[in-house]
Amino acid sequence: MKPSRQTTAVAGTLLLVCMAASVLLLRQVDRMRSGATLQEVLYISSPKALKRLSLGYDGLLADIYWTRAVQYFGNKHFAGSSHYDLLAPLLEITTALDPHLTVAYEFGANFLAPKPPNGAGLPERAVQLAEFGIQNNPDDWRLYYDLGFIYYMELKDYAHAADAFARGSQVPGAHPFLRVMAAQMAQHGGELPMAQMMWATTYQSTQDRDVRANAATHLRALQVEQDVTNLENLVAAYHAKTGHLPASFSDLQAAGLLHEIPVDPFGHTYKLTSDGHVEVRTPDDFPFLTKGTPEGYAAPPPRFLPSD
Repeated sequence: MKPSRQTTAVAGTLLLVCMAASVLLLRQVDRMRSGATLQEVLYISSPKALKRLSLGYDGLLADIYWTRAVQYFGNKHFAGSSHYDLLAPLLEITTALDPHLTVAYEFGANFLAPKPPNGAGLPERAVQLAEFGIQNNPDDWRLYYDLGFIYYMELKDYAHAADAFARGSQVPGAHPFLRVMAAQMAQHGGELPMAQMMWATTYQSTQDRDVRANAATHLRALQVEQDVTNLENLVAAYHAKTGHLPASFSDLQAAGLLHEIPVDPFGHTYKLTSDGHVEVRTPDDFPFLTKGTPEGYAAPPPRFLPSD
């Protein structure tokens, strides 16, 4: 039996009223959030309740929560916050409403797992989110990569990382590096090359601007650490050969140990200290740097620079 025109009109009117009420409710909640000082307000914490209230517009509501998750993290991160209490529930609600919004799982792997101020410091929640993504998108190799990424980078759990990469390598069309990563995990070796490979894979495979910028920032820091290590090895070789430390990189060139004056990823020359250490001249350009900063340097909260 087809619904009457009157029934259709009433249903349509009710739908419009509900949507208008939803907009007003969201605006009211936003006003509450702007004045909240003791705790932040999560709009509706139950995905099941949201599904009922969405009137079938699960995808639209998921997009709204996804946008809020990105804005929430971006604003907190820019302010140098050490707490991201809403990031996990926002991402979990988003993916519950739309389990196929794979960018949300990738975002979680990159920003939910790391310790503050670079993330929420919740690697276990990030693992659960990634596994939920795999459960609902078993043919997307990137989700297995995200899972292995969390296990390797944050939990240092090589066995589970190897398992995630191995599972992902079986997916048709998977990135060939997954097999290499699975093998490397078993050896627990090559930390710097492995980290470079993983961040490079993230950079190449993502379409998310924030994730891409984060990967590029890590890659620049890793390149500096590799440069500093290599240059300090050359300084040690020069000292062993001559009995004294070089006064400049030109001394290394004259000794045939160096072909050209080294520069960092932004084109600035490295600094050679009197005690044989190598430092960057602009350490603020390299968030996440653990080697090559001046003694006593305190890094500011990372600000991801454009990746292109």
